[in-house]
Amino acid sequence: MDIAKTATETLPLASAQAASATSAKPSTSRSQSSKPLPKVLVHKSESCGCCGAWVDHLRTAGFTVEVRNSDDLQPVKLRLGITPSMMSCHTAEVGGYFVEGHVPAADVKRLLAEKPDVKGLVLPGMPLGSPGMEVPDGRVQPYVVSSVDKQGQLSDYAHHGH
Repeated sequence: MDIAKTATETLPLASAQAASATSAKPSTSRSQSSKPLPKVLVHKSESCGCCGAWVDHLRTAGFTVEVRNSDDLQPVKLRLGITPSMMSCHTAEVGGYFVEGHVPAADVKRLLAEKPDVKGLVLPGMPLGSPGMEVPDGRVQPYVVSSVDKQGQLSDYAHHGH
């Protein structure tokens, strides 16, 4: 006698379907929270304090970060397709994407979770109050993180400080 077959046959249809659906689909929240974040490679100038503060922000958010200090970041930015209008003081690579500038860790996590068909995220310049650019009084200059598509076009990804 086939016990597995008998057990399945004796379950009411709705229960069997529910059991089948439950076992076929792992819990999304559990799989996302238990999956470790990929390592972030950050290219920055050794003397840049705000870049170091951004690295600390990522580490506090749970990322493992490797830092490569360089006096010339242009080759990295050019290799990744980051144009002058998109540039900031540091460039990161994570999960097949680039992250340019003081992009909040929450936006990086969202990028990795959603996996959009883009090259990366950019936050040009150094907006006051963005991660690594915090000020004692807590002010945040409104800023927009943009995604960069495969053709290099920018789209709003996240608004902060509005």
